[in-house]
Amino acid sequence: MNLKEIMKEAGIVGAGGAGFPSYAKLAEGADTLLINGAECEPLLYTDYVLLHKEMPTVLAGIEAVLDCAKIPCALLCVKEHTAKRLRLENGAKLAPRIVLKTLPDVYPMGDEVSLIYQATGRVVKAGNLPVTAGVIVYNVETMYNAASAIKRGLPLTYKWLTVGGDVPQPFVVKVPVGTPVAELFAKNGVVVPEGYAVLDGGPSMGKVIDYESAVVTKTTKGLLVLPDSCEAVASKFIDGAKSVARAETACCQCTRCTDMCPRALLGYPLEPHKMVRTAKGAVTLMPQMVLSASLCCGCGVCETLACCQGISPKAVINEYKALLAKNKMRFVSKEESAPMPEREYRMIPSGRWASVLGVAKFDKVAQYVGEQNDFTRAEIHLRQHIGAPSAAIVREGDKVNVGDKIAESAEGLSLPQHASVKGTVTLVDQTKIIIEKDSE
Repeated sequence: MNLKEIMKEAGIVGAGGAGFPSYAKLAEGADTLLINGAECEPLLYTDYVLLHKEMPTVLAGIEAVLDCAKIPCALLCVKEHTAKRLRLENGAKLAPRIVLKTLPDVYPMGDEVSLIYQATGRVVKAGNLPVTAGVIVYNVETMYNAASAIKRGLPLTYKWLTVGGDVPQPFVVKVPVGTPVAELFAKNGVVVPEGYAVLDGGPSMGKVIDYESAVVTKTTKGLLVLPDSCEAVASKFIDGAKSVARAETACCQCTRCTDMCPRALLGYPLEPHKMVRTAKGAVTLMPQMVLSASLCCGCGVCETLACCQGISPKAVINEYKALLAKNKMRFVSKEESAPMPEREYRMIPSGRWASVLGVAKFDKVAQYVGEQNDFTRAEIHLRQHIGAPSAAIVREGDKVNVGDKIAESAEGLSLPQHASVKGTVTLVDQTKIIIEKDSE
């Protein structure tokens, strides 16, 4: 089997949060492999702990990808504070073809396009894939999973994640995919008080979940317990339709949302201020501008830091994104983009960003508590990736072992799913497979 087939059969999905099937990133033309260990958002320490505890395995995964994809070199990219904690310096040679690259402690440096420019000086053409700039980007955990698949033939059945926020001590844990969040919290003494929310992901781009029914998926990078009153949570409840309705009248036309936009600062034709000013009639007046909404990375700088009128350009853009997705449209440019000269002066220090979100006081280095697998069941979702959902191949009553394939990949962009616990299949429907774990 070649690398693409190994990654696909192992069900490896990008661990950074977006859920893009990892095999689909491999393409000819890349001369550099970038490993994203930037931990873009505050409060997350998953990649740091992985590098601290499992560096040899991560490096083995990187080397295997370099060999299989015939890429000459790799840069392991981490922020300066992570490099300091790992006691590594910029340019450190980690293996014959792998070098450490330190990134400034700014937000949103984990964004793929920003990372590529910061690490290589290359700007990916707007709307194009990184490989068009000679680069392939994978997350640290993805390389850990690749090593397990390539070297040991193991499919992806475990997830590393940070549990943090307003908890006594944040921690990083390794648990089976499909672990009930409520059980994970109960086992570790995590309590969600009245007036608090739980986010799956970081404080900026994470989503509010019902922790009593939610489960850990392949894309769960962190679970954060935060008060409803902090900006990180409050921003999640902004009404997009209302934002569009009031945007034109409330906007003071200051252009700060565009001036601070990380993608605009890289020269992308993304102008949130124009979208806000013409919110209701933008589709008719400037369809090309609406198309550029697909270039937004969703970092939230425009709504949380830039706007002084309480408008959410991000919410307006999300309305356009939904329209574009429905019509299967996106912006793709053939032209090169030139970064703005002022970009380096407008990057946002990570500490400041955490303060703006109201989460700085919860930022403590997470401790690793090891692997935990004594949970009652696993709920495996059939859509844990971008693309077509997996197709179940087991029935209720079937006995399964850890690593058994329980769902095949569909046609087109898709991935299979595997049992993460040993037990009995108790439910199979269009969205999930539930396995009740055998008592030991």
